[in-house]
Amino acid sequence: MTNWLAFFKQVDNVVWGAPLLILLVGTGIYMSFRLGLLQVFRLPQAFRLIFTEDQGEGDISSFGALAATVGTGNIVGVATAIQTGGPGALFWMWMAAFFGMATKYAEGLLAIRYRTKDDNGHISGGPMYYILHGMGEKWRPLAIFFALAGVLVALFGIGTMTQVNAITGALKTSFQLSPQVASLVIAGIVSAVIFGGIHWISKVSEKVVPFMAAAYIFATVYIIVLNMDQVPTVLSQVFQGAFTGTAAIGGFSGALVKEAIQKGVARGVFSNESGLGSAPIAAAAAKTEEPVEQGLISMTGTFIDTIIICSLTGLAILVSGQWTTVAQVGSDLTQQVFISTFGHIGGIILTLCLVLFATTTILGWSYYGERCVEFLAGVKLIPYYRLLFILMVGVGGFLQLELVWIIADIVNGLMALPNLIALLALSPIVIKESKRYFKKKK
Repeated sequence: MTNWLAFFKQVDNVVWGAPLLILLVGTGIYMSFRLGLLQVFRLPQAFRLIFTEDQGEGDISSFGALAATVGTGNIVGVATAIQTGGPGALFWMWMAAFFGMATKYAEGLLAIRYRTKDDNGHISGGPMYYILHGMGEKWRPLAIFFALAGVLVALFGIGTMTQVNAITGALKTSFQLSPQVASLVIAGIVSAVIFGGIHWISKVSEKVVPFMAAAYIFATVYIIVLNMDQVPTVLSQVFQGAFTGTAAIGGFSGALVKEAIQKGVARGVFSNESGLGSAPIAAAAAKTEEPVEQGLISMTGTFIDTIIICSLTGLAILVSGQWTTVAQVGSDLTQQVFISTFGHIGGIILTLCLVLFATTTILGWSYYGERCVEFLAGVKLIPYYRLLFILMVGVGGFLQLELVWIIADIVNGLMALPNLIALLALSPIVIKESKRYFKKKK
Protein backbone atom coordinates (compact mmCIF):
# COMPACT_ATOMS: atom_id res chain seq x y z
CA MET A 1 0.00 0.00 0.00
CA THR A 2 2.91 2.36 0.83
CA ASN A 3 4.36 2.01 -2.69
CA TRP A 4 0.96 2.68 -4.27
CA LEU A 5 0.49 5.70 -2.03
CA ALA A 6 3.86 7.14 -3.06
CA PHE A 7 3.07 6.51 -6.74
CA PHE A 8 -0.31 8.25 -6.61
CA LYS A 9 1.22 11.17 -4.69
CA GLN A 10 3.68 11.69 -7.55
CA VAL A 11 0.88 11.55 -10.12
CA ASP A 12 -1.15 13.99 -8.03
CA ASN A 13 1.74 16.47 -7.94
CA VAL A 14 2.05 16.29 -11.73
CA VAL A 15 -1.69 16.70 -12.39
CA TRP A 16 -2.05 19.53 -9.86
CA GLY A 17 1.15 21.24 -10.94
CA ALA A 18 1.50 24.90 -11.93
CA PRO A 19 -0.15 24.56 -15.39
CA LEU A 20 -3.51 23.33 -14.06
CA LEU A 21 -3.49 25.72 -11.09
CA ILE A 22 -2.77 28.67 -13.40
CA LEU A 23 -5.43 27.53 -15.88
CA LEU A 24 -8.03 27.04 -13.14
CA VAL A 25 -7.51 30.32 -11.30
CA GLY A 26 -6.61 32.18 -14.51
CA THR A 27 -9.89 31.20 -16.16
CA GLY A 28 -11.79 32.52 -13.16
CA ILE A 29 -9.83 35.79 -13.15
CA TYR A 30 -10.34 36.28 -16.90
CA MET A 31 -14.09 35.58 -16.74
CA SER A 32 -14.46 37.79 -13.65
CA PHE A 33 -13.06 40.89 -15.31
CA ARG A 34 -14.64 40.27 -18.72
CA LEU A 35 -18.02 39.95 -17.01
CA GLY A 36 -17.53 43.04 -14.85
CA LEU A 37 -17.08 41.22 -11.51
CA LEU A 38 -20.64 39.94 -11.67
CA GLN A 39 -19.97 37.70 -8.64
CA VAL A 40 -20.01 40.95 -6.64
CA PHE A 41 -22.50 43.18 -8.44
CA ARG A 42 -25.00 40.52 -9.57
CA LEU A 43 -25.00 38.34 -6.43
CA PRO A 44 -28.19 39.82 -4.90
CA GLN A 45 -30.00 39.28 -8.20
CA ALA A 46 -28.69 35.71 -8.30
CA PHE A 47 -30.10 34.94 -4.84
CA ARG A 48 -33.48 36.40 -5.81
CA LEU A 49 -33.61 34.03 -8.77
CA ILE A 50 -33.24 30.99 -6.49
CA PHE A 51 -36.65 31.74 -5.00
CA THR A 52 -38.30 32.55 -8.33
CA GLU A 53 -40.68 29.96 -9.70
CA ASP A 54 -39.05 27.81 -12.40
CA GLN A 55 -40.23 28.51 -15.92
CA GLY A 56 -39.12 26.27 -18.73
CA GLU A 57 -38.51 22.73 -19.82
CA GLY A 58 -36.26 20.53 -17.70
CA ASP A 59 -36.01 17.56 -15.34
CA ILE A 60 -35.25 19.26 -12.00
CA SER A 61 -35.69 22.65 -10.33
CA SER A 62 -33.00 25.31 -10.59
CA PHE A 63 -32.35 24.94 -6.86
CA GLY A 64 -32.20 21.16 -7.13
CA ALA A 65 -29.39 21.58 -9.65
CA LEU A 66 -27.26 23.06 -6.82
CA ALA A 67 -27.90 20.36 -4.26
CA ALA A 68 -25.04 17.91 -4.87
CA THR A 69 -22.29 20.54 -4.62
CA VAL A 70 -22.53 20.53 -0.82
CA GLY A 71 -20.69 17.43 0.42
CA THR A 72 -17.77 16.10 2.42
CA GLY A 73 -15.47 18.69 0.87
CA ASN A 74 -17.08 21.18 3.26
CA ILE A 75 -16.13 19.10 6.31
CA VAL A 76 -13.37 16.62 5.49
CA GLY A 77 -11.86 18.48 2.52
CA VAL A 78 -11.24 21.64 4.55
CA ALA A 79 -9.71 19.63 7.40
CA THR A 80 -7.31 17.77 5.12
CA ALA A 81 -6.37 21.00 3.31
CA ILE A 82 -5.46 22.72 6.60
CA GLN A 83 -3.54 19.68 7.87
CA THR A 84 -1.52 19.44 4.66
CA GLY A 85 -1.22 23.09 3.64
CA GLY A 86 -1.61 24.88 6.97
CA PRO A 87 -3.98 27.79 7.70
CA GLY A 88 -2.82 29.48 4.48
CA ALA A 89 -4.73 26.85 2.49
CA LEU A 90 -7.95 28.54 3.63
CA PHE A 91 -6.89 31.79 1.94
CA TRP A 92 -6.24 30.04 -1.37
CA MET A 93 -9.57 28.26 -1.02
CA TRP A 94 -11.19 31.70 -0.77
CA MET A 95 -9.34 32.96 -3.82
CA ALA A 96 -10.30 29.92 -5.87
CA ALA A 97 -13.93 30.30 -4.79
CA PHE A 98 -14.18 34.06 -5.46
CA PHE A 99 -12.92 33.79 -9.02
CA GLY A 100 -14.55 30.37 -9.35
CA MET A 101 -17.95 32.03 -9.02
CA ALA A 102 -17.44 33.60 -12.46
CA THR A 103 -16.30 30.21 -13.80
CA LYS A 104 -19.42 28.56 -12.34
CA TYR A 105 -21.59 31.25 -13.92
CA ALA A 106 -20.12 30.52 -17.35
CA GLU A 107 -20.63 26.78 -16.84
CA GLY A 108 -24.30 27.20 -15.95
CA LEU A 109 -24.94 29.53 -18.87
CA LEU A 110 -23.33 27.22 -21.43
CA ALA A 111 -25.11 24.19 -19.94
CA ILE A 112 -28.54 25.64 -20.82
CA ARG A 113 -27.33 27.13 -24.12
CA TYR A 114 -26.16 23.78 -25.54
CA ARG A 115 -28.30 21.15 -23.78
CA THR A 116 -30.15 18.41 -25.67
CA LYS A 117 -32.30 15.31 -25.00
CA ASP A 118 -31.29 11.65 -24.83
CA ASP A 119 -33.16 8.66 -26.29
CA ASN A 120 -35.20 8.32 -23.09
CA GLY A 121 -36.43 11.90 -23.35
CA HIS A 122 -34.26 13.15 -20.46
CA ILE A 123 -32.32 16.41 -20.70
CA SER A 124 -28.59 15.95 -21.37
CA GLY A 125 -26.02 18.68 -21.11
CA GLY A 126 -22.69 19.71 -19.67
CA PRO A 127 -19.16 20.29 -20.97
CA MET A 128 -19.19 17.35 -23.41
CA TYR A 129 -22.14 18.97 -25.19
CA TYR A 130 -20.93 22.55 -25.17
CA ILE A 131 -17.54 21.34 -26.40
CA LEU A 132 -19.15 19.41 -29.25
CA HIS A 133 -21.93 21.84 -30.21
CA GLY A 134 -20.17 25.05 -29.29
CA MET A 135 -16.62 24.37 -30.48
CA GLY A 136 -17.44 22.00 -33.35
CA GLU A 137 -17.10 18.35 -34.38
CA LYS A 138 -13.30 18.52 -34.64
CA TRP A 139 -13.22 18.93 -30.86
CA ARG A 140 -15.09 15.66 -30.22
CA PRO A 141 -11.92 13.98 -28.78
CA LEU A 142 -11.83 16.67 -26.08
CA ALA A 143 -15.53 16.04 -25.30
CA ILE A 144 -14.86 12.28 -25.09
CA PHE A 145 -11.87 12.91 -22.79
CA PHE A 146 -14.08 14.98 -20.49
CA ALA A 147 -16.83 12.32 -20.40
CA LEU A 148 -14.33 9.55 -19.63
CA ALA A 149 -12.81 11.65 -16.84
CA GLY A 150 -16.32 12.37 -15.57
CA VAL A 151 -17.07 8.65 -15.27
CA LEU A 152 -13.77 8.16 -13.39
CA VAL A 153 -14.60 10.98 -10.96
CA ALA A 154 -18.07 9.51 -10.38
CA LEU A 155 -16.67 6.03 -9.72
CA PHE A 156 -13.35 6.79 -8.00
CA GLY A 157 -13.43 10.44 -6.94
CA ILE A 158 -16.01 12.78 -5.47
CA GLY A 159 -18.90 10.51 -6.40
CA THR A 160 -18.29 7.45 -4.28
CA MET A 161 -15.19 6.55 -2.29
CA THR A 162 -14.43 9.89 -0.61
CA GLN A 163 -18.04 10.35 0.45
CA VAL A 164 -18.42 6.80 1.77
CA ASN A 165 -15.02 6.88 3.46
CA ALA A 166 -16.01 10.06 5.28
CA ILE A 167 -19.39 8.64 6.34
CA THR A 168 -17.95 5.36 7.61
CA GLY A 169 -15.13 7.11 9.49
CA ALA A 170 -17.60 9.36 11.29
CA LEU A 171 -19.99 6.48 12.07
CA LYS A 172 -17.13 4.46 13.52
CA THR A 173 -16.07 7.33 15.79
CA SER A 174 -19.59 8.15 16.99
CA PHE A 175 -21.29 4.75 17.04
CA GLN A 176 -18.41 2.20 16.74
CA LEU A 177 -20.04 0.93 13.56
CA SER A 178 -17.82 -1.18 11.31
CA PRO A 179 -16.80 0.82 8.18
CA GLN A 180 -17.23 -2.29 6.04
CA VAL A 181 -20.78 -2.92 7.27
CA ALA A 182 -21.67 0.77 6.99
CA SER A 183 -20.44 1.04 3.38
CA LEU A 184 -22.53 -1.97 2.37
CA VAL A 185 -25.63 -0.46 4.01
CA ILE A 186 -24.99 2.85 2.21
CA ALA A 187 -24.67 0.96 -1.08
CA GLY A 188 -28.07 -0.61 -0.47
CA ILE A 189 -29.70 2.76 0.27
CA VAL A 190 -28.11 4.39 -2.79
CA SER A 191 -29.24 1.49 -4.94
CA ALA A 192 -32.84 1.98 -3.81
CA VAL A 193 -32.72 5.70 -4.64
CA ILE A 194 -30.82 5.93 -7.93
CA PHE A 195 -32.94 3.33 -9.69
CA GLY A 196 -35.79 5.77 -9.07
CA GLY A 197 -34.23 8.27 -11.48
CA ILE A 198 -33.28 11.95 -11.43
CA HIS A 199 -36.60 13.09 -9.95
CA TRP A 200 -35.94 11.03 -6.83
CA ILE A 201 -32.45 12.51 -6.55
CA SER A 202 -33.81 16.02 -6.86
CA LYS A 203 -36.58 15.49 -4.28
CA VAL A 204 -34.21 13.94 -1.73
CA SER A 205 -31.59 16.65 -2.30
CA GLU A 206 -33.95 19.60 -2.04
CA LYS A 207 -35.39 18.36 1.26
CA VAL A 208 -32.05 17.45 2.82
CA VAL A 209 -29.71 20.29 1.81
CA PRO A 210 -31.40 23.29 3.53
CA PHE A 211 -31.82 21.36 6.79
CA MET A 212 -28.29 20.00 6.97
CA ALA A 213 -26.72 23.30 5.91
CA ALA A 214 -28.63 25.30 8.54
CA ALA A 215 -27.76 22.87 11.36
CA TYR A 216 -24.09 22.75 10.39
CA ILE A 217 -23.78 26.53 9.96
CA PHE A 218 -25.36 27.15 13.38
CA ALA A 219 -22.94 24.72 15.08
CA THR A 220 -19.79 26.15 13.45
CA VAL A 221 -20.83 29.76 14.15
CA TYR A 222 -21.35 28.82 17.81
CA ILE A 223 -17.82 27.31 18.00
CA ILE A 224 -16.30 30.45 16.47
CA VAL A 225 -18.24 32.77 18.83
CA LEU A 226 -17.07 30.76 21.86
CA ASN A 227 -13.47 31.22 20.71
CA MET A 228 -13.86 34.79 19.45
CA ASP A 229 -10.66 35.89 21.20
CA GLN A 230 -8.72 33.55 18.88
CA VAL A 231 -10.18 34.93 15.65
CA PRO A 232 -7.65 37.80 15.11
CA THR A 233 -4.74 35.39 15.64
CA VAL A 234 -6.27 32.81 13.32
CA LEU A 235 -6.92 35.33 10.54
CA SER A 236 -3.31 36.48 10.86
CA GLN A 237 -2.17 32.85 10.50
CA VAL A 238 -4.37 32.41 7.41
CA PHE A 239 -2.97 35.45 5.58
CA GLN A 240 0.63 34.93 6.69
CA GLY A 241 0.50 31.21 5.92
CA ALA A 242 -0.82 31.91 2.43
CA PHE A 243 2.45 33.61 1.45
CA THR A 244 5.07 32.47 3.96
CA GLY A 245 4.12 28.90 4.90
CA THR A 246 3.52 27.64 8.43
CA ALA A 247 6.23 26.72 10.92
CA ALA A 248 5.87 23.53 12.94
CA ILE A 249 3.40 23.94 15.81
CA GLY A 250 3.00 21.09 18.27
CA GLY A 251 2.49 17.90 16.29
CA PHE A 252 1.94 19.73 12.99
CA SER A 253 4.76 19.08 10.55
CA GLY A 254 4.73 22.48 8.85
CA ALA A 255 3.56 23.49 5.40
CA LEU A 256 5.13 25.22 2.42
CA VAL A 257 3.46 27.94 0.37
CA LYS A 258 3.30 25.50 -2.56
CA GLU A 259 1.35 23.02 -0.44
CA ALA A 260 -0.98 25.75 0.82
CA ILE A 261 -1.80 26.88 -2.72
CA GLN A 262 -2.10 23.38 -4.16
CA LYS A 263 -4.28 21.95 -1.39
CA GLY A 264 -6.31 25.13 -0.98
CA VAL A 265 -7.21 25.29 -4.67
CA ALA A 266 -7.65 21.51 -5.07
CA ARG A 267 -9.91 21.20 -2.02
CA GLY A 268 -11.79 24.33 -3.08
CA VAL A 269 -12.55 22.66 -6.42
CA PHE A 270 -13.50 19.45 -4.62
CA SER A 271 -15.91 21.41 -2.44
CA ASN A 272 -17.63 23.79 -4.88
CA GLU A 273 -16.78 22.06 -8.20
CA SER A 274 -16.16 25.42 -9.96
CA GLY A 275 -14.31 24.67 -13.18
CA LEU A 276 -14.61 20.92 -12.67
CA GLY A 277 -17.46 20.58 -15.16
CA SER A 278 -19.82 18.52 -13.02
CA ALA A 279 -22.20 21.31 -12.00
CA PRO A 280 -23.22 22.17 -15.59
CA ILE A 281 -24.34 18.55 -16.09
CA ALA A 282 -26.95 19.11 -13.37
CA ALA A 283 -27.60 22.72 -14.42
CA ALA A 284 -28.53 21.54 -17.92
CA ALA A 285 -31.50 19.66 -16.46
CA ALA A 286 -32.90 22.76 -14.69
CA LYS A 287 -36.39 24.00 -15.56
CA THR A 288 -35.42 27.26 -17.22
CA GLU A 289 -35.15 28.69 -20.72
CA GLU A 290 -32.75 31.52 -19.87
CA PRO A 291 -29.03 30.56 -19.87
CA VAL A 292 -27.93 33.67 -17.96
CA GLU A 293 -30.39 33.08 -15.12
CA GLN A 294 -29.16 29.53 -14.60
CA GLY A 295 -25.60 30.84 -14.70
CA LEU A 296 -26.41 33.27 -11.89
CA ILE A 297 -28.12 30.55 -9.84
CA SER A 298 -25.17 28.21 -10.37
CA MET A 299 -22.83 30.96 -9.14
CA THR A 300 -24.60 31.12 -5.76
CA GLY A 301 -23.66 27.48 -5.18
CA THR A 302 -19.97 28.37 -4.97
CA PHE A 303 -20.69 31.30 -2.66
CA ILE A 304 -22.76 29.20 -0.24
CA ASP A 305 -20.49 26.18 -0.48
CA THR A 306 -17.03 27.70 -0.03
CA ILE A 307 -17.29 31.37 0.95
CA ILE A 308 -19.77 30.51 3.72
CA ILE A 309 -19.71 26.82 4.72
CA CYS A 310 -16.04 25.98 4.08
CA SER A 311 -14.94 29.24 5.74
CA LEU A 312 -16.94 28.40 8.86
CA THR A 313 -15.44 24.89 8.95
CA GLY A 314 -11.91 26.20 8.52
CA LEU A 315 -12.27 28.94 11.15
CA ALA A 316 -13.91 26.54 13.63
CA ILE A 317 -10.98 24.11 13.22
CA LEU A 318 -8.36 26.85 13.56
CA VAL A 319 -9.84 28.69 16.57
CA SER A 320 -10.16 25.37 18.42
CA GLY A 321 -6.43 24.64 18.04
CA GLN A 322 -7.18 20.98 17.21
CA TRP A 323 -5.48 21.21 13.80
CA THR A 324 -2.01 21.09 15.37
CA THR A 325 -2.42 17.42 16.34
CA VAL A 326 -1.35 14.67 13.93
CA ALA A 327 -3.54 12.05 15.62
CA GLN A 328 -6.74 13.33 14.01
CA VAL A 329 -7.23 13.23 10.23
CA GLY A 330 -10.09 14.15 7.89
CA SER A 331 -13.54 13.91 9.48
CA ASP A 332 -11.93 12.86 12.79
CA LEU A 333 -10.36 16.32 13.11
CA THR A 334 -13.63 18.20 12.52
CA GLN A 335 -15.41 15.74 14.79
CA GLN A 336 -12.91 16.36 17.58
CA VAL A 337 -13.59 20.09 17.27
CA PHE A 338 -17.33 19.46 17.70
CA ILE A 339 -16.79 17.05 20.61
CA SER A 340 -14.51 19.52 22.43
CA THR A 341 -17.31 22.13 22.24
CA PHE A 342 -20.56 20.18 22.53
CA GLY A 343 -19.41 16.95 24.17
CA HIS A 344 -20.27 13.52 22.75
CA ILE A 345 -23.53 14.86 21.31
CA GLY A 346 -21.43 17.20 19.16
CA GLY A 347 -19.79 14.25 17.46
CA ILE A 348 -23.19 12.71 16.79
CA ILE A 349 -24.52 15.99 15.33
CA LEU A 350 -21.54 16.25 12.99
CA THR A 351 -21.90 12.60 11.99
CA LEU A 352 -25.54 13.11 11.03
CA CYS A 353 -24.66 16.25 9.04
CA LEU A 354 -21.82 14.41 7.32
CA VAL A 355 -24.06 11.46 6.43
CA LEU A 356 -26.62 13.83 4.88
CA PHE A 357 -24.01 15.94 3.06
CA ALA A 358 -22.25 12.91 1.61
CA THR A 359 -25.38 10.96 0.68
CA THR A 360 -26.72 13.94 -1.27
CA THR A 361 -23.42 14.23 -3.14
CA ILE A 362 -23.37 10.50 -3.93
CA LEU A 363 -26.87 10.74 -5.39
CA GLY A 364 -25.96 13.78 -7.47
CA TRP A 365 -22.80 12.17 -8.81
CA SER A 366 -24.65 9.03 -9.82
CA TYR A 367 -26.54 11.31 -12.21
CA TYR A 368 -23.41 13.13 -13.44
CA GLY A 369 -21.78 9.81 -14.30
CA GLU A 370 -24.93 8.63 -16.08
CA ARG A 371 -24.90 11.66 -18.38
CA CYS A 372 -21.24 11.03 -19.22
CA VAL A 373 -21.96 7.36 -19.98
CA GLU A 374 -24.95 8.37 -22.11
CA PHE A 375 -22.72 10.72 -24.14
CA LEU A 376 -20.09 8.02 -24.68
CA ALA A 377 -22.28 5.00 -25.41
CA GLY A 378 -25.96 5.91 -25.32
CA VAL A 379 -28.57 4.96 -22.74
CA LYS A 380 -28.10 1.19 -23.14
CA LEU A 381 -25.08 1.10 -20.81
CA ILE A 382 -26.64 3.18 -18.02
CA PRO A 383 -27.98 0.15 -16.03
CA TYR A 384 -24.49 -1.41 -16.04
CA TYR A 385 -22.95 1.88 -14.97
CA ARG A 386 -25.42 2.09 -12.07
CA LEU A 387 -24.45 -1.38 -10.88
CA LEU A 388 -20.74 -0.48 -11.05
CA PHE A 389 -21.43 2.79 -9.22
CA ILE A 390 -23.19 0.94 -6.39
CA LEU A 391 -20.28 -1.53 -6.23
CA MET A 392 -17.79 1.35 -5.80
CA VAL A 393 -19.98 2.83 -3.05
CA GLY A 394 -19.80 -0.56 -1.32
CA VAL A 395 -15.97 -0.68 -1.32
CA GLY A 396 -15.55 2.91 -0.08
CA GLY A 397 -15.26 1.89 3.56
CA PHE A 398 -12.50 -0.64 2.88
CA LEU A 399 -9.85 1.83 1.64
CA GLN A 400 -7.27 4.06 3.32
CA LEU A 401 -8.42 7.70 3.71
CA GLU A 402 -5.27 9.37 2.33
CA LEU A 403 -5.19 7.17 -0.79
CA VAL A 404 -8.88 7.85 -1.47
CA TRP A 405 -8.38 11.62 -1.41
CA ILE A 406 -5.27 11.52 -3.60
CA ILE A 407 -7.05 9.43 -6.27
CA ALA A 408 -9.99 11.86 -6.10
CA ASP A 409 -7.66 14.84 -6.64
CA ILE A 410 -6.07 13.17 -9.69
CA VAL A 411 -9.32 12.36 -11.50
CA ASN A 412 -10.72 15.81 -10.58
CA GLY A 413 -7.78 17.44 -12.32
CA LEU A 414 -8.23 15.29 -15.42
CA MET A 415 -11.91 16.28 -15.56
CA ALA A 416 -11.26 20.00 -15.05
CA LEU A 417 -8.68 20.33 -17.83
CA PRO A 418 -10.93 19.88 -20.92
CA ASN A 419 -13.72 21.90 -19.28
CA LEU A 420 -11.45 24.89 -18.64
CA ILE A 421 -10.20 24.80 -22.23
CA ALA A 422 -13.82 24.86 -23.43
CA LEU A 423 -14.77 27.75 -21.13
CA LEU A 424 -11.95 29.90 -22.49
CA ALA A 425 -12.78 28.97 -26.10
CA LEU A 426 -16.48 29.75 -25.61
CA SER A 427 -15.99 32.87 -23.47
CA PRO A 428 -17.12 35.17 -26.33
CA ILE A 429 -20.50 33.35 -26.29
CA VAL A 430 -20.75 33.78 -22.50
CA ILE A 431 -19.97 37.49 -22.73
CA LYS A 432 -22.38 38.05 -25.64
CA GLU A 433 -25.26 36.21 -23.90
CA SER A 434 -24.61 38.14 -20.69
CA LYS A 435 -24.67 41.52 -22.39
CA ARG A 436 -27.89 40.62 -24.20
CA TYR A 437 -29.66 39.55 -21.01
CA PHE A 438 -28.57 42.42 -18.78
CA LYS A 439 -29.32 44.98 -21.49
CA LYS A 440 -32.83 43.50 -21.85
CA LYS A 441 -33.39 43.58 -18.08
CA LYS A 442 -32.09 47.12 -17.81
